[in-house]
Amino acid sequence: MVTVRKADPALMDRGSTRSRELSPAARERDQQQRQFKKLIGQLKGPEQVFEVRLDPTEKPITIRQRLLRVAGEANVEIAVRKHGDGFLVGLLTPERRTNRGRRAATETKV
Repeated sequence: MVTVRKADPALMDRGSTRSRELSPAARERDQQQRQFKKLIGQLKGPEQVFEVRLDPTEKPITIRQRLLRVAGEANVEIAVRKHGDGFLVGLLTPERRTNRGRRAATETKV
């Protein structure tokens, strides 16, 4: 059940509260996002490929999704491939495009 009671009108008129300090994990994510933006900004051609190594505490799927999100925000299509204990990141080319879940164009329908 909902409880309703009178409150001080000054509570409604107060300005916004000051922003809170970011937690260490949030600061690290913010720094990582800036680092990924810089990396993707440096991709000028298919001959440029960067290696992203992961710490043991990081989850590969999370880092991969963050890379793809930053690239999407920058309107850049990237290819991300597993390599050792990290990833290789480069611009998406027809040769790097996967056909996962799609039939090849040369196949005929049955």
